[in-house]
Amino acid sequence: MPRLLWVPAGLAFALIALPVLGLALKADWPRLPEQLVSAAALDALRLSLLTASISTVLCIVFGGPLAVVLARGRLRGLRLLRSVVLLPLVLPPVVGGLALLYLLGRTGLVGRGLDVAFGVTIPFTTAAVVLAQTFVALPFLVVSLEGALRTAGRRYEAVAATLGASPALAFRRVTVPLVLPGLASGAVLAFARCLGEFGATVAFAGSLQGTTQTLPLLVYQLRETDVEAAVALSLLLVVVAVAVIAVAAPRTTADGRL
Repeated sequence: MPRLLWVPAGLAFALIALPVLGLALKADWPRLPEQLVSAAALDALRLSLLTASISTVLCIVFGGPLAVVLARGRLRGLRLLRSVVLLPLVLPPVVGGLALLYLLGRTGLVGRGLDVAFGVTIPFTTAAVVLAQTFVALPFLVVSLEGALRTAGRRYEAVAATLGASPALAFRRVTVPLVLPGLASGAVLAFARCLGEFGATVAFAGSLQGTTQTLPLLVYQLRETDVEAAVALSLLLVVVAVAVIAVAAPRTTADGRL
């Protein structure tokens, strides 16, 4: 490896690591336990974990089949379909939140019907948090699982077919076990994205303690009134993110090969 690469690599690492170090230096460590167990912090943590878990399950239930269609389908316009699915990756989250609001709000295309027919209002509820998180996290699972499906290939399914297995049986007994690591990695990344979601949530669900105020929203609110508490909760999110990344990172052998 050329030694010259160490310079930009070191600068890139510093760009990521130094801001986190700044948070650690700013924290009031003696008061940290007190700040992390406040009523607002515990409510936000509970809500964040609950909604992120539900959203991750929804990503698996709906994103799994979608990834299979994108990886194995032969539909016309599949490239356009993939572009639409990956749109939340490049779309500003607040724009996604506004799109959900204008679709499912009381005057929205779908929300009006739900309100009139069933008296159901989704915006500014816990369900809105789940939908916003699912919207932004779904592409992470789809990309991870689609890549695993393409890497796995179709030869094992073909062998199973020659032995008399139906497509459904071959998929369940052969394909699914092969792509489980990719599915698990995608699910962990989706969970992490849900846990850190801010823009779509605040635009579609608001910030109501105990109902829609997740940890990122509470951090944003506290930065104006209690900077030290905001720093403490930010560090908590950093610790959770590092743990998630450690779980989701691909395992390598001692010589660096996958």
